[in-house]
Amino acid sequence: MQIRRLLDVPSDAAQIDLVTDGVAPASKHLVTERYAIVLAEARHLAVLDDIELAAARLLSGHAPRRVLEETTPHGVFVAAMQRGHLWVALDADSPVGFAQVEMLASDHPHLDEIDVHPAHGRRGVGTRLVRTVCAWAAAAGYAQITLTTFRRVPWNMPWYTRLGWVELPLKNWPDEVRRQVASETARGLDPARRLVMVYRCAQ
Repeated sequence: MQIRRLLDVPSDAAQIDLVTDGVAPASKHLVTERYAIVLAEARHLAVLDDIELAAARLLSGHAPRRVLEETTPHGVFVAAMQRGHLWVALDADSPVGFAQVEMLASDHPHLDEIDVHPAHGRRGVGTRLVRTVCAWAAAAGYAQITLTTFRRVPWNMPWYTRLGWVELPLKNWPDEVRRQVASETARGLDPARRLVMVYRCAQ
């Protein structure tokens, strides 16, 4: 697993909290119908690494530079697409964001990455991607879905909290989550700045 994939940069999070690191915010902060959220197809994959790198700039100062310069291998995207675990946000049929789920166990979906290109930030795209993934998890019969994120970055923990996610206490981490966090730590992410969150599908 690439470290970049451990970061989540939807960039459309809290309208009043977002720090854009020099990226001009959109003029309107509303969900618009111009964006479609669909399961990814092969023709969408080529631009996903560009979205990753553009979105990663928003985390400058929050994660090691080497993390922010990594991209997900193409084969990982292909595998996620084939499993039906990769969604893209389209603007005029061009991807501007995506969300990817990995299965940490047969009964444990994990939102591994979500990115929105900053040029399309603060328009509800990230929110729609997250809600699509949560709806998929519920429809598939999973009890919950997890993610790891930054505790104090405004568009990470606070934003997910507003979308119905809650912190999963360390004492409740299953083995697969412990392995996930250990992998992140080994790759240079400070566990003191990170947390595990869970969305319970039956809520």
